[in-house]
Amino acid sequence: MTTLHLITNGKIIADKEIKKIGGLAEHIDFLHVREKQAPAKDLCFLIEKMIEAGLPEEKIIINDRADLAKIYHCKGVQLAYHSVPVREVVRTFPDLQVGKSVHTLQEAIEAEEEGADYIVFGHVYRTQSKPGLAPKGLATLETIVNQVSVPVIAIGGIDVTNLNATLNAGAKGVAVMSTIWDADEPYRVSQQLRTMLDNWKEERVE
Repeated sequence: MTTLHLITNGKIIADKEIKKIGGLAEHIDFLHVREKQAPAKDLCFLIEKMIEAGLPEEKIIINDRADLAKIYHCKGVQLAYHSVPVREVVRTFPDLQVGKSVHTLQEAIEAEEEGADYIVFGHVYRTQSKPGLAPKGLATLETIVNQVSVPVIAIGGIDVTNLNATLNAGAKGVAVMSTIWDADEPYRVSQQLRTMLDNWKEERVE
């Protein structure tokens, strides 16, 4: 399954942003709640508002906070380099899907060995969220895909112009943030990405 992951942008707690969720829900597979500065109370409020706006719990992934993902019956948790080790989350929360963000082949291999269900690798292309940092590129993405057996989700600068190239490199899905949130018409862009993903899958099945 080729999946579309939408990452929150640190501004989602604003009411106008939360209201967008209902319209986007049908096009995305997962929404990652990545609000690094938000305290637990605010995250709880945000999760509840997202569900009220029409986003199913099974489409919600919480960054770092496995406890909140469990409490709200979310799909899973996304771990970073500073998070609790993958193996401990897998052991303590066996019902959660556990993802790990990685930046190198070695990190990807370690994440798989510890029991991650999937990895998020990037940044693949230049992106405004990583100013001054060189992108990892498609060659590195393809190397990682060929060295691990878990799904690799590509992140960083992905949009409609490079989506197919990213999938051709072996990514099982893509994660985006500004591509949708900063668009003049987020619904239209999310629909376009969804259509491209579905068409790509159909081409590979034939």
